[in-house]
Amino acid sequence: MTASGTDTRDALLRRMSDYGELPAMGKSVSEVVRMASSEGDSVQELASFLLNDVALTQKVLRLANTVCYRTASGAPVSTITRAIFLLGFETVKTSALAMLLVDGMKGRRGQHVRNELAFALCASVIGREMARRTQFKDAEEAAVAALFKNMGRLVVAAHDHKLYGEIAALSESEGISPALASTRVLGCSFDALAESVLRGWNIPDSIVHSLAPLPAGVLKPARSRSEWMQQVAAFSATLATMLSRRGAAGEPAQRKALLTRFGPALDLDDETLTELLEGVADEAMALTSNSDITFAESEDEEAPAAAAATPVAAAVATAPDPLADLRLEAPGQPAADERHPSGKPVRAREMLMAGAQAISEMIASGAGGLNDLMFLALETVYTGMGFRYATICLRDVQTGLYKSRLALGAATPRLQRGFAYAAAGNKDLFFLSLQNNADLLISDASTMKIASLLPVWHRTMLPEARSFIILPLVVGGTPIGYLYADRDVTAPEGVTPEETAVIKMIKAQVIARISAR
Repeated sequence: MTASGTDTRDALLRRMSDYGELPAMGKSVSEVVRMASSEGDSVQELASFLLNDVALTQKVLRLANTVCYRTASGAPVSTITRAIFLLGFETVKTSALAMLLVDGMKGRRGQHVRNELAFALCASVIGREMARRTQFKDAEEAAVAALFKNMGRLVVAAHDHKLYGEIAALSESEGISPALASTRVLGCSFDALAESVLRGWNIPDSIVHSLAPLPAGVLKPARSRSEWMQQVAAFSATLATMLSRRGAAGEPAQRKALLTRFGPALDLDDETLTELLEGVADEAMALTSNSDITFAESEDEEAPAAAAATPVAAAVATAPDPLADLRLEAPGQPAADERHPSGKPVRAREMLMAGAQAISEMIASGAGGLNDLMFLALETVYTGMGFRYATICLRDVQTGLYKSRLALGAATPRLQRGFAYAAAGNKDLFFLSLQNNADLLISDASTMKIASLLPVWHRTMLPEARSFIILPLVVGGTPIGYLYADRDVTAPEGVTPEETAVIKMIKAQVIARISAR
């Protein structure tokens, strides 16, 4: 490591530290990585995370409605919960990570950044497909490892495109590997730089270790999950490079080299490689296109020679955009854009009906537990009616208090902790709703009549609520809970009879599922 290389690396790290979006992106990325599909409430945790980001929610729903993911029934996917159950937890999780990575780098313009992002997304899809073909436990982490395999190159491209071009030019002119070229210029390899970034994001060691370089030559079958993940991350990166080249996936020399190195270790032959390519091509294109990787380029930003110096950059720069012919089809456009001033979607009835259908399918298939079904119902009402905050409260048998069990929206953690109130003794709106099993749909909570019936705890904790609903959950004549949702503005458009009927249907579905326990 030379003194100049160390100075260059340190200057780059300082520049990255000054880029405020990178730490913020790292916090979101580490939060999604932490979520484990083996935990009972992970679906709700992931859904809640996604629903807090409108743009991310729309992208996931748009992806779920593309041709390669479309359900057999052809019905549009309108809720994140249903997308998770249809696509699979790990598919949605990895796709969300990819989209976070893209969004976090969008402030950095340039063809090199676009190339590296496309490479990362493609590699993640390959890693996920490889995870489906192994018996190793928690193999899905391989998709995350593959996504981060080129993190070192990506951050250099994003924060110093001239430095990125210098490394590429050195690699080409002297015929040395990008790892050696980056070490000469940066004072550390791309892999070491990636490790530094990921450790700063608190990414698990199992993923960071899998990014380490493999020995040269033919690889042997892995003796551990850790070694297998390392092989899959490298294989995914190599195959992603092939896919980015025009026709490279079909070139005998390229295929032979890939199978010679990775075939014995990953149990791949020419036939299985062809199957793998068929399985990932459409999905990779859909994910890349859906992530809106359309970075503007300036004429003097990067020289063509630098772009041609690395395999992925050369392939994408010289070949026509492989995504240009992709046409995403999303019948019904599940994320309604047109809204009333209150935030309520104009197509509220259609969105509520799609959610009710998803609930029916969940009940019929037996997929998910009671909590999953209640969360899907909550999400349907929350998104379908455009509420600011929504929660399902259930009665605690020991204390008699109605406590928040599930929640979505603004200030969720704070409000959920505070939702623990009795609905007895005082004839307020909540008491009357529960005792009479009456659904209350309040368009303007500021009127004297309504305000006088609000309990003290509601006026204290939710003073900004201007319109809300209360849907009591009554089983066998006994109130067991309620669904509450509100907005911080009035809703003069009200709730149509058709919308009311669908909301009642959703409530009935939840009660029927609770009664069947």
